[in-house]
Amino acid sequence: MSSGSHKRSLADLLYGLWFAASFCGCALAAIILACCVPGAQRRRRAMRATSSALFRLAGAAPAVNGAEHLPAGPAVAVANHASYLDGLLLTAVLPESYQFVIKREVTRVPVMHFVLRRVGAHFVDRTASTRAAADLRAILRTAGDGASLAFFPEGTFTAEPGLRPFRSGAFVLAQRCGVPLVPITLQGTRAMLPADQWLPARAPLTVTLHRTVLAQPDGGAPEAMQRCRAAILSVLDEPDLG
Repeated sequence: MSSGSHKRSLADLLYGLWFAASFCGCALAAIILACCVPGAQRRRRAMRATSSALFRLAGAAPAVNGAEHLPAGPAVAVANHASYLDGLLLTAVLPESYQFVIKREVTRVPVMHFVLRRVGAHFVDRTASTRAAADLRAILRTAGDGASLAFFPEGTFTAEPGLRPFRSGAFVLAQRCGVPLVPITLQGTRAMLPADQWLPARAPLTVTLHRTVLAQPDGGAPEAMQRCRAAILSVLDEPDLG
């Protein structure tokens, strides 16, 4: 191995360790704030601050494009999913009015479940259709009260690059509530922390918010889903696996 390669490898290791240490510090702050701060929206504001602090500490503050496309009122944000960092990145970028919709398997992780529940996250069962329908009805009630929601419609991620097929829940919900969809492209998180890696690597992060998409009342959810996919893929440097 050349000395240059060795120095790069050492630098990568040190960066990964620094990111991990920064994450631990910010995570501890997030847990304390989730316990102490009154009100779910204030807690979401605190989570936004700790997430932003993490990326700034790591020298990876994201470039944000298209922020003007974010509606002032209720909306449903849908983003591609490539890494464990995606939720943190969206938390750092989206206003505190957005509540995340997350797979129910996360509830098996006690500390994470506690924090997410304290900030008003919603959990959806991806395996049992009866439970999923009940989850969707509960989310519809929340959305009907004027909340904004954020989804990863792929449902999960793998090490393989590409945009996986979307689940329809976010688009049906937006159609039924008559709120716009905001397609969001996340770039760089897979390079920074892929599914098969534990320590992050240095990589530039970009968040692109696209023009809103409205699902028409008369069966427009599938069309809206395709339009959102097309918008996300328009700047995503990964293949379409759907």
